[in-house]
Amino acid sequence: MGESKLDLLQGTMDIMVLQTLETMGSLHGYGIARRIEQVSGNEVLLNQGTIYASLVRLQQRGWIAAKWGTSDNNRKAKFYSITRGGQKQLARDAAYWQRLTEVMGRVLAMQSEGGKR
Repeated sequence: MGESKLDLLQGTMDIMVLQTLETMGSLHGYGIARRIEQVSGNEVLLNQGTIYASLVRLQQRGWIAAKWGTSDNNRKAKFYSITRGGQKQLARDAAYWQRLTEVMGRVLAMQSEGGKR
């Protein structure tokens, strides 16, 4: 029986979008979603509602900017790019998630003292 896809914790989508734009440069929403899926090894599958809710939220906070352009298949598309404020937020979020994963790793690796109960 295969494992189900990962449910994302609150706040993880925004940091994934910011990191994708920081790494890849300007992309449209579909391109951002496909890149996150690819990098996750298809452990995370994104629907349009999920990715676009994050893009709207990030744009409202001033962490990304949007500009209309033409996609590879010659369609009008909104392209997003990370702002200076978004880069600062990404650095803060990345540091937080790094600390959290280290702590969770230690807790999950914990051995019981004197054997299992």
